Amino acid sequence: MQHCDVLMAKLAEPVHVHWPEYLMEAAGLGLFMISAAVVTATLEYPHSPLHYLFPDATVRRILIGLAMGLTAIGLIYSPWGKRSGAHLNPAVTVTFFRLGKMKGGDAFWYVASQFVGGTIGLWLAAQILGLAIEHPAVNYVVTVPGPQGTAIAFAAEVIISFGLMLVVLVVSNRPSINRWTGVFAGALVATYIAAEAPLSGMSMNPARTFASALPAQLWTDYWLYLIAPLTGMLLAAECYVRTHGIHQVLCAKLHHHNNSRCIFHCRYMA
Repeated sequence: MQHCDVLMAKLAEPVHVHWPEYLMEAAGLGLFMISAAVVTATLEYPHSPLHYLFPDATVRRILIGLAMGLTAIGLIYSPWGKRSGAHLNPAVTVTFFRLGKMKGGDAFWYVASQFVGGTIGLWLAAQILGLAIEHPAVNYVVTVPGPQGTAIAFAAEVIISFGLMLVVLVVSNRPSINRWTGVFAGALVATYIAAEAPLSGMSMNPARTFASALPAQLWTDYWLYLIAPLTGMLLAAECYVRTHGIHQVLCAKLHHHNNSRCIFHCRYMA
């Protein structure tokens, strides 16, 4: 019992200081989910004018990818994204914790905030979209394995998660180019949605998949979206550390070229 009390005290300790960053993470993923739902419904709902305007499914997927890539870029470079670091993804947060850039309490509340924020965002989108979000063509923008099966979906999620985190680490840890991290990340999101979505739904994010699965009550292979993104990103971190050394991981922010406060173990400020 005493150990539980100590653990709870450690978890509660950073809240009164870092709660703004936690709320920003929640709001960030919430806005991402609203954008995902609105954009997908606008293009995929059969009664939408844009669905008729773009009859080719591949073209619609490319347009969704572009919209979501721009959404990701906007969130990363927003005032909130600059301050929280714009993880917006539990797998990203856990990876930076493994790299020693975050305290355990901050990592816990970031992950909790991402799950709560994503879920609230999807709920708000459902209120806006009404029946359109329930249509099978939209279905709360769930991520489920494609026709090729679970094994292919798992491998695809590992690969895209590995690629995203490796690019983030390479770019964000070079002060000369770290201001472009958000652009690289957004470009990958757009590319992945356009090219990889048919294999796994393109999640890379356990909280993003949870936010859709909950109202849809569709938990098909949810374990995959918990394990694969984390596996891919931790593998990318391991590769980066073995190649460059742990000392080359400077911060947990995706974008550090700003004047917002930093709550991480930051070597930019050393």
